[in-house]
Amino acid sequence: MAIHRFTLVSLLLTLGFISNTVQSLRFDLQSGHTKCISEDIKTNAMTVGKYTIVNPSEGHPLPDSHKITVRVTSQYGNSYHYADHVPSGQFAFQASEAGDYMACFWAADHKPQTTITVDFDWKSGVAAKDWTNVAKKGSIDAMEIELKKLYETVSSIHDEMYYLRERQGRRNAGA
Repeated sequence: MAIHRFTLVSLLLTLGFISNTVQSLRFDLQSGHTKCISEDIKTNAMTVGKYTIVNPSEGHPLPDSHKITVRVTSQYGNSYHYADHVPSGQFAFQASEAGDYMACFWAADHKPQTTITVDFDWKSGVAAKDWTNVAKKGSIDAMEIELKKLYETVSSIHDEMYYLRERQGRRNAGA
């Protein structure tokens, strides 16, 4: 029984390390410039994102110069999110096509030039699911939640491997 539990814990830890479907970062954006971040997402994968401008003067209102425009698009040009002149926002969608999705951030040009710091959190696949709400809604015990996470992670890895194998086959066929 102890060996079985050890194997399960080892599997959970290994899957946790290899499933890097979370992209969280902080970056600086100069006024008058654009910064884009892309993520390779497979078909039907859920993705969620949240962005917030870091206030340069803690305790004071955010300056009007610290607003951004954000657009999230697929590699085929389909738009999934657009927000203009905002201090923060979020998006969520199910990818209808496999490939690179891009989140682009613009800052209006200001004189003198200003630097805007943005916190950006982008999750897709298993990481995009809100497991705490699943637990609250169903009064599910902790082990059942972990097993559901494990199942979703294994399914996601399986789908990702199939997608990569399919993509490699298309590349080899075109070569």
